Amino acid sequence: MPRKTHKGGNSEAGGTQLTFDFYGGERITEMPLTELHTPDPHPFLVADDEAMSLLVDSIKQYGVREPGLARPLENGGYELLCGNRRKHACELAGLQTMPVIIREMDDETAIIAMVDSNLQQREKLLYSEMAWAYRMKLEALNHSGIKAEQNSIDILIEQTGKSKNQIFRLVRLTELVNDLLDMVDTRQLAFNAGVELSYLSYDDQFVVVDAMKKHEIKPSLSQAGRLKKLAKDGKLTPILIDSILSEPKKSPVSERTARLKYRRYFPPDYSQKQVESVIVSLLKDWQKSQQNIML
Repeated sequence: MPRKTHKGGNSEAGGTQLTFDFYGGERITEMPLTELHTPDPHPFLVADDEAMSLLVDSIKQYGVREPGLARPLENGGYELLCGNRRKHACELAGLQTMPVIIREMDDETAIIAMVDSNLQQREKLLYSEMAWAYRMKLEALNHSGIKAEQNSIDILIEQTGKSKNQIFRLVRLTELVNDLLDMVDTRQLAFNAGVELSYLSYDDQFVVVDAMKKHEIKPSLSQAGRLKKLAKDGKLTPILIDSILSEPKKSPVSERTARLKYRRYFPPDYSQKQVESVIVSLLKDWQKSQQNIML
């Protein structure tokens, strides 16, 4: 949008001359990149990938088209809630400032704003990004005055279009140690198997990681389910973990082979129960249609 630039006063953090205009009724400030700090924790990855290269080229040619969102920090500087990819792209493009909307917010409001803005703007998210974003927003909603868990989950269901079960299964991934969570992100570990392993203690999960490296395997859903049950019963030991994960693979006529043809039509985070529910529902509709044809 066209910018009418105004001169502002010196900033408190070093006397930088700021300029500002207005965006949707809020004032935009050209903030020094050195005064903008990434939230901690921040669930969204800033990667030097092809998309980042395209963003850098765009900023070099057109500038930053949409301002970031930040809030003042008690000890100086600003917490950049939305726009950390743009900030990094500005750094790579050799810029010193970027346009930012400054807004006073409490912790819960800041977390909700950070999650919402990133969910809206990012087309592709890793499982870990979704998992931590959903968990952080649910906790922030509850802390901000929404007492009943059902209310907060309903808000997230409406926003994401995912079912309650899908959201809770994604949030379970936050209970994985980083090594296993990274494997889920990179598809070295299946999503559903990762959910099952999230019920193991951290110590047992580290044993799983070591066994995976030792035997050069990834746990099947069946193996992960067995480990979960043993852990629940208080019977899981490092020796059992190694024994289960070292088992020879079954014949080619396996669960994967049997389900491969139709599994690709469903979201990766659908459980087998959800897949079967959809298939049964479609088969019932088909059966009714055939009965109508015969009448």
